[in-house]
Amino acid sequence: MKPYGNKLNFKKKVSFDSKKNFEKISIINIKLIHQIFDTINISLLVLIFILFFLSFDSQRKWSNTYNSLSKTRAINNNLIDYISKIEEFYIGELESLNNYRKTKPEDLIYLDKIAEKQESLFKKNLSSFIEGFSDSKYQRGY
Repeated sequence: MKPYGNKLNFKKKVSFDSKKNFEKISIINIKLIHQIFDTINISLLVLIFILFFLSFDSQRKWSNTYNSLSKTRAINNNLIDYISKIEEFYIGELESLNNYRKTKPEDLIYLDKIAEKQESLFKKNLSSFIEGFSDSKYQRGY
């Protein structure tokens, strides 16, 4: 016993064998703790990689979905334009029905069919040639 201040310190004497056993137990405990932490770290890394690849896959799917949705929106906008033009045309047609009246057989004028003049090819070419000279189409020089 060694006095230290007002307190007495008791030094416990431990046998050499019990020290060895304690060191063995502590080394086994430390190895077990390290193994547990290694397992947790590896499982976390695996989980991170799995979630990483899942997020890539979902991002790819979302990109494809967004691309198809934007194409559909463009098609719908074109359809809306076409529909509005067709509606405008039909509204104009409906309004023009009020301006025009339906014809009856009494309203029609029948004309006799006029016989067509048949001009010979030679006369036609000759007349265009003469007109070309009169229009100065075939002049030479300046």
